[in-house]
Amino acid sequence: QVQLIESGGGLVQAGGSLRLSCEASGLTFSYYTMGWFRQAPGNERDFVAGITKSGGSGYYADSVKGRFTISRDNAKNTVYLQMNSLKPEDTAVYYCAAKVVGNPMAPRYDYWGQGTQVTVSS
Repeated sequence: QVQLIESGGGLVQAGGSLRLSCEASGLTFSYYTMGWFRQAPGNERDFVAGITKSGGSGYYADSVKGRFTISRDNAKNTVYLQMNSLKPEDTAVYYCAAKVVGNPMAPRYDYWGQGTQVTVSS
């Protein structure tokens, strides 16, 4: 049974930072491209960042480039999202996702976590 468990969300003031983690189990982590998506109330779920299996390449939505950094530790079966210079518009539920093949930026993923809430106050 595949599980993706996100953690690290919370309430932060604008300009602050948070680090999200997503620990995977039930799969061979290094075989999977990993992604982070977010969904704000009333909006669709949008791509935030993705990382290749080896961690050699990261991909970002334009809205977070230069502020967010995705990384992974294959020994710990964990992917991270470091979020700096947070803005109120970053407020959303953040989801991690895993897939075996495909473009990291494409929305079709094989497995999804339950999400973690990030709230940025102004």
